Amino acid sequence: MSVNLSPRGSKGGVLFACTLGNAVSVTPAVHAVFGLFLVPLTEAFGWSRASVSGVLGILALVGAVTYPLIGRHIDRAGARTTLLVGTLGLALSIAALALTSGSLVQFYATFTVLAVFGAMAGTPIFQKVIADWFDENRGTALGISAGGGCGIGSVVLPVLAAVLVQTWGWRAGYLGIAGFMLVVALPLLFVLLRDRVAVAGAGTGTERDGMALGEAAHTPMFWLILIALAAGAGGTTAVFSHVVPILSDRGFSVATDTVVVSVFALVTSGWQIATGRIMDKIPTPRVAVPMYLMAVLGLILLETAQGMPLLILGGALLGVGLGGQFGALPYFIARYFGTKHFGSVIGAMYSAVIAAQGTTPILLDLVFDARHSYRPALVGVGAALVAGALLLTLLPRYGRETESEVLFAAGH
Repeated sequence: MSVNLSPRGSKGGVLFACTLGNAVSVTPAVHAVFGLFLVPLTEAFGWSRASVSGVLGILALVGAVTYPLIGRHIDRAGARTTLLVGTLGLALSIAALALTSGSLVQFYATFTVLAVFGAMAGTPIFQKVIADWFDENRGTALGISAGGGCGIGSVVLPVLAAVLVQTWGWRAGYLGIAGFMLVVALPLLFVLLRDRVAVAGAGTGTERDGMALGEAAHTPMFWLILIALAAGAGGTTAVFSHVVPILSDRGFSVATDTVVVSVFALVTSGWQIATGRIMDKIPTPRVAVPMYLMAVLGLILLETAQGMPLLILGGALLGVGLGGQFGALPYFIARYFGTKHFGSVIGAMYSAVIAAQGTTPILLDLVFDARHSYRPALVGVGAALVAGALLLTLLPRYGRETESEVLFAAGH
């Protein structure tokens, strides 16, 4: 008996919903604005920067545990309910940050709850929906959803937060982000977001083939992708969340810092879409290698450039790297391991990425607290990017066979 996929909802509506959902996910709503809250929180409560950055470690730990579980659940039950509950909980958790007192325990506890809901409404969960809905131009759709969504959100939410923080203080910044999510994003997600439900006996249709997580983990491609993407995306995202303090410590104004962050986010958005399109057209994983190396040059400019044009160029090059990394991950998974168990595989891989995203910022601030400079840490991030690029060169070229034939050949 064949299995087809019910066309409930529309591709356009689902793509818009997933793009919007990504725009208010953890990357824009927490990581992109993190630098705007870092200094005000340290000044308000006397905490060290490393102590504040510790919440990103909580996000990493909770994500590493929950993403594989959530991925397995949505493979069986669908993603819509999980995404709606996650978005609501994430918004309320961010609002609760406005109630932060001088207790680090309270701050960490709030972020623990936030991390659970953030994983439920995380980018890999939205990408599962996109992978199910799009067979043709999948890379482009994945890029638009994650790249367009996270990129736009990483411009809009920092600007919103910056205005509120400078005008009414950091508590208003958290409330403003939460309000945007509750009033604008959540109602649209409720109306437009749909799972593409499997329907038995629906005539002809393409079966969703693919490796289970355990099978995928026995292939060298799995580990090459996991390590390369965790090293690249983890390090580059850590830099993204620290652009403001890095440039502020070098004497640049908050306005300059915000421009560089915005360019970083916009290029990440556009290049993630471009990466998906490139990968749809060029059948080799090696197209991501130059993107890693461009991010290394961006790091150098961020730390050494003196004028606005070069700083903007540095932000743009870092955006190319981050966009390429995030664009490549779901595409690699669909091409090498299929979509039947996409949620489980991307959940496991994303747990490694999010672990790197959480630990690397802490290392950056530990280096700063010890050396009063981010430069040694940025050198380490650059080395990780070079190592990730080298690992990607070891991935095999995609075959000319159908996706399922490739999978069975790899498994047997």
